[in-house]
Parts: sequence; C-alpha cells; structure tokens
Amino acid sequence: MRKPTDCLPILSIILAAMVFLQSGLVYAKEELTLAATEVPPYIGEHLTGQGYVYELVDEVFRQVGYRPSFHLFPLAKAAHLAKEGQVDAYLPAHLGMVSSESLAYSAPFPGDRIGLLKKKSLRVEPSVLAIEKPSGLLKSLQKYRFGVVSGMLVSEEFDGANYLEKQSVGDNLESLDLLDQGQIHFAVIDKYSAADLMTNHRPHLIGQLEFLPLLLAEKPFHVAFSTRRGDHRQVLEDFNRGLSVLEHNGRLREIMEGHGFFLPRKQTKGKRKLVIGVAATDETAVMKKLSGKFEKLNPDIELEWRVLDENTLRTRLLSDLAISDGQFDVMMIGAYEAAIWSRNRWILPLGNLDAAYNLSDIVAPVKESLSYDGQLYALPFYAESTMTFYRADLFEEAGLAMPEKPGYLDLYRLAKALHDPDKGVYGIGLRGKPGWGQNMAFLTTMVNSYGGRWFNLDWEPQINSPEWREALSLYRELLTRYGPPEPWEKGWQENLALFESGQLGIVVDATSFAGRIYNSSLSQVSDRTGYASAPSDRFPAGSRWLWSWGLAIPASSRSPEDALRFIAWATSEAYIRQVAEAEGWIAVPPGSRYSTYGAEYREVAGFAEFVIGEIEQSSTIRFSEKPVPYHGPQFVSIPEFPAIGNQVGEILGRYLRGDLSLNQALEDAQNQTRLIMKRSGY
Repeated sequence: MRKPTDCLPILSIILAAMVFLQSGLVYAKEELTLAATEVPPYIGEHLTGQGYVYELVDEVFRQVGYRPSFHLFPLAKAAHLAKEGQVDAYLPAHLGMVSSESLAYSAPFPGDRIGLLKKKSLRVEPSVLAIEKPSGLLKSLQKYRFGVVSGMLVSEEFDGANYLEKQSVGDNLESLDLLDQGQIHFAVIDKYSAADLMTNHRPHLIGQLEFLPLLLAEKPFHVAFSTRRGDHRQVLEDFNRGLSVLEHNGRLREIMEGHGFFLPRKQTKGKRKLVIGVAATDETAVMKKLSGKFEKLNPDIELEWRVLDENTLRTRLLSDLAISDGQFDVMMIGAYEAAIWSRNRWILPLGNLDAAYNLSDIVAPVKESLSYDGQLYALPFYAESTMTFYRADLFEEAGLAMPEKPGYLDLYRLAKALHDPDKGVYGIGLRGKPGWGQNMAFLTTMVNSYGGRWFNLDWEPQINSPEWREALSLYRELLTRYGPPEPWEKGWQENLALFESGQLGIVVDATSFAGRIYNSSLSQVSDRTGYASAPSDRFPAGSRWLWSWGLAIPASSRSPEDALRFIAWATSEAYIRQVAEAEGWIAVPPGSRYSTYGAEYREVAGFAEFVIGEIEQSSTIRFSEKPVPYHGPQFVSIPEFPAIGNQVGEILGRYLRGDLSLNQALEDAQNQTRLIMKRSGY
C-alpha cells in the first residue's frame, strides 16, 4: 500500500485491455482508486499479504476486469474521500456509517465479531452466561460500565440500550487500557482485534481477559462505492458477481484461512473433532499426509487441519490464548512458547504417556527445552540448531574454501566473490522478513556473537549499543550488496527455495534445512552442497540457536485426551519409521530422537552426525558474553517478547530497506522496547 500525503483526484478511466470472462461478457481493464483504512488484523500495511480484506478485495476486482489501487487513510478521511467522489470507494465499511445517498454498499463479506471483553477476575452469575439473546444479556448487566469507541455502531440492542452506562473511547487500544485500569467493566470490541492488540501492544494482558460466550453482533464488511462515479452501479454489480464466485468456489474461505481466520466447518456425526494448528513446513505436510493412519486407528476422531505460515501461526495461537478462545486442540509451538506458556498454565502438562513412547529416547537438550519444573509440556516433533550451507561447486570453480567455523567477515568475503546476479547467483541469503521468529531469530544470534544482548540485569534495553550497531551494519551490507533482490521480503522459506534452486551461494539458517537441501527429489543442488558451523564473531558460543518444534495441548482444548493420543502418535519412533517408509529416510523429522540417528538414516544423510552434534552442543544458558536475566538464545524468555520482537523486527526491516538510518533504527527499537517493558511493569 502506498501512503499519499494529499487527497487523490478521481482517476480517468483508462482502457488498457479486454478480458473475456467465463460469463461471456467483455470488460475493460480499468483502474480503480480505493481508500483503505488500516483495521488490524483484517487489513494493514505490515500484515502478511497486507491482510485478508486487502487480498480478497484485490482478487475480486481483478477477476472481474479492474485494476485496483489501494491508498491508506484514517477511517473518517477515507469515508470523506469516497463521499466526495475523490476516490472510487473505501473499505472496509460497515452498513450505515455514512449516508446511503453518498455511498452504495457491496454485498457483505466476513468482518467484525463484536463481543463483551472483561477481566477474568470480574465474576458474573452463571445464569448470565447462559442467556441466549443479546437484549437479555445487556439487561442483566445494567450495573456495569461499558467502553465503546466513539461513533461505533454496534447493534440495535446495544445502541438502543439507553439504560446502560457507556463510556466513549478514542480507539480499541484505549478501551483495553481502561479495562486494565478498572475504569470500565466491559470493552465492546471485535474478538480478533482485541486479541491482536494484546499480542502486539499489550502483552501483559494476555491470559488476563476473556469474552462472554454470547456475541453482541456479527458485522460484515462491505466496499462502499462513491455514488458520484457515474457507473458506480455497474462497478458494484461487477464486484458482487466476483465476490459470489469466490464464495462458491471456496477461494474466499481459502484466503481467510491463509490469514488465520476460520469459518465454522461441519462435523461428522458421531465423531469428535480435533483442531490442529501447525506451521507450513515440509515436515508438517508429511504429518498431514500420513494422518489418515491415525484416523484409521482412532475412527471416533476427526482431524481438522489449520496449516499457516510461521508468523501467522504464532499470531493466531497467541491471540487464541489472549482471549481464551479455545479454537485449537493441538498447537505446534517452539521452545520459547513452551517456556512461557507452561509457566502461565496456558498449556497442559503431558503425563500418562505409555511406556512404549520411550521418553528416554528424546534428545536431552530438546526435552529440556520443552519442559518446565521437570515436566514435559510439549512433545518434540523435530528440532534444530543453526549451520552454514554453501555451493561447493561454485567454491571450487572460484578457488574458494569455506572455513570449518567461519566468521561473519569470512562470509562477507566469500559472498562478495560468489555474487554474480547476471548468472542468476546471489552471494548470500539471511533472514530479512520481519518477525520475532524471522529476522529477529537470526539477528539475535548474530548480536550474541558480537557480544551484545537484549537486556542488562536490570531489564534495561541494550539495543542502542556498539555491539548491535556493528552487527546490524554488517548484516545490511551483506544483504543489500550481496543478497537477493528485496531481502527484507525473504524469510527462511524464501531463502531455502532460492538455495535449493541454485540461486544462492551461501545460506545461514536451521539445521533442519539439510533434509530438504540434500533430498535429490526436492533440491537441484543436493549433490553440490557443503556445510559448516554457523558464523560467529567475538563470542562463538552465541552464534547458534536451539529450537524445538513440539506439539502441545492448550488448557482450553475441548478434547485433551484425544489430543494427547494424536501428539503421542505424531512424535513416536513408529511415526518416524512411517515417514521413512513413505518418503525416505532423508525426509524424517530430525533432531528429536536418538533412535533416528541409526545406520539407516546416517547412510543417506551424511550431515546427520554434524547436525546432532550441533543440537547437543547448543546451550540455552551460556549464549551471552555479558550477564543477562533471560534464557534464549534466539529469543528472550518473557511473555512480552513476541510483541517486542515483532515491533523491533519491523523497525529493522525498514532499516534494511533503507527507510531508516542505522541511528534512527537503533533509537526507535530501544525506545519501543523500553515502552513495552515499562507498560508491563519491569
């Protein structure tokens, strides 16, 4: 999305191309100017794909022959521009917000789900929770104070309930703050907006708040077309037709689910449903593929899969916990979540495992990373440390040698020598996509190896420091000079794809890459790749991470016993053998069990001994040259870190793009971190 500083004139209609649609009609490829309002988590500049609403509306318009151009404005400004005809439409809109004479509304698509959010400590009578109509619910809550955003239309029942004490607030974030301070009893707010605001801006509230079961209103979104456009009726009808197509062919649901929003699915009669949330990885794709075997063994259980990109998964899982929504029965979590969520009792301890599960077979540091107070809270699916992969053939051609334990300056020299974009080869790939598990996972270990840290022993941020400055300066030099185009859009998945297609000379990332890079059916460079330790600088012990992807059961699961049966199956020795039989030993989930590293695996995986050695040597304690009050090493073991890591990741992404100077980026990251820590009581 672009951010113009002035009002936009109405764009002239430009006939660019003719498109033949299935209906047999012909439409002009005409540009439309749309005023978009940021409404996280539905639409926003920094959301994945700029949000579900952006992706949906863009695809609908393009399907029916228009070229939409989106521009960001505050809500009041966006509505005014559409009303005055200075843009063709604005979104997302709710019915009745602006005079119907000036705007014509499209058909609806899924939007806000407005409910009543309260502190868990505020007790309401059980009889109140059983009420099934909003009018009855509101009458039973007359003694309480409600916070509602100024100008917000909620529902006929709420808007007309003059007997309620309503406090007008500026925005949803203010509403959360007033709720936290006890100045209101209920915040009238959309469920997903509340959850995302907590996870990204008020992490200290996670797990402290909950919604009443009954929703006040479901308020669908619309595109609001300016009636000052002469053919607005035709454009509206075209949009509605395109939206209907996406609804009927399943594409609407697909777009929503890609952003972590799920519509209800029918449940098979006589079966108990297990909802499983996992990251989109090769390993989870195989798990889903083989899960039919579990369902055959357990015919009374039906699995519903929610497979999301890593950033979206983390957001949706944490937002589910933030408001105790109970959407998942099995969650794929990592070492960070296990450490924090177990302490807060957001996930269940995993006792009562059958002796055949063989807990002693789990790799010791991996087991420790998923445990709290001596008890496992997640079963390891696969685990990883970090390493350096490089194109051995390109090194040989250039007369280069990769050190066994390279330094960052070694990688700079080698990437420079390999970088040859004219031949389709970029020197190096490092995580650049913003996110606490993307660019910040890599950068934290890089900063560790330069002797830096996130916090001192008094929890004072240490980002604006010489160590961070030195690491970030080299990081940007590496990626902007010798990395692929637009490195700020490249996360681990994009870099893996570039390397295995032969477009990267060097990539530094997870040891779990090895199973794909050395798989000849998936990788073009399986027979031309070498490996070495993760790069380091002054403090080598800080250069590697230890990460375990495990399967856990949220405390809000509706079927915890069934969930335990599933995760025990998916992390067992028998399951690893099933993967080997179906996909080959090279594809088995690595790092979780000692028994994996037998003769059959080592025969096809020459990297096996190196990888298990890196995992066993990884330390979650001695990763920092200076004393720190937290565990890591690629994260900070406090509940606030996802919010901090995501916001700092965005700031450093802007630095990588060249939108911020190094000085400004360090100062902004320091100040934002300090602000979050202060709000959380540190």
